[in-house]
Amino acid sequence: MAKLYFRYGAMNSGKSTALLQAAYNYEERGQAVLLAKPAIDTKGADQVASRLGMTRQVDFLIGAGDDAGELFARHRENVRRSAADALIPGGRATDVACLLIDEAQFLTPAQVDEVFRIAVLEDVPVMAYGIRTDFRTQAFPGSRRLLEIAHALEELKTICRCGRKALFNGRRIAGRFVFDGDQVAIDAEGAPVRDEHFVTYESLCGVCYLEESGGVLTPG
Repeated sequence: MAKLYFRYGAMNSGKSTALLQAAYNYEERGQAVLLAKPAIDTKGADQVASRLGMTRQVDFLIGAGDDAGELFARHRENVRRSAADALIPGGRATDVACLLIDEAQFLTPAQVDEVFRIAVLEDVPVMAYGIRTDFRTQAFPGSRRLLEIAHALEELKTICRCGRKALFNGRRIAGRFVFDGDQVAIDAEGAPVRDEHFVTYESLCGVCYLEESGGVLTPG
């Protein structure tokens, strides 16, 4: 039976880079993969974008009301059909060897259940990459569900500005840390840094997070 994997880490822990490397490893061995991400992640549009500069277009976007299982089935059939059309006599038919999902924290809990079913009922491994908590240290609904039902959990580590292990994701607006607002606010790269809509994130350890938040761990 295939498994659902959740690989998580704070911002800048190399999640998208690891996803692209996993896709490359499969394809180097002649195996097909599908890449997906939630449509709400408008940064990079329809691409997985690594902070190292690597990009790759996803095979499909998952909207908030979409059935992830149905989207996977449709694109899996496209892979099978393309492979059958190109099959050399005596060759081996191609199927999807893995589904890779970037920014998985933005999945709904129902969509996490759907990708779990892909793994256990369709026997296709699913590797979901994302962050656990928002800038208020509260879990994203998709991440919470992944932590509850994923077969395997793997933390991808990065460091805080002080050198300690980073745990949290601090949000800056116009260069200043903020601790209230909507849970989802996508980086506004390219906007003037003083613009009130200029949103960036910084990975912080517990000590630095508390220093910036005035000692409050879960502002509310």
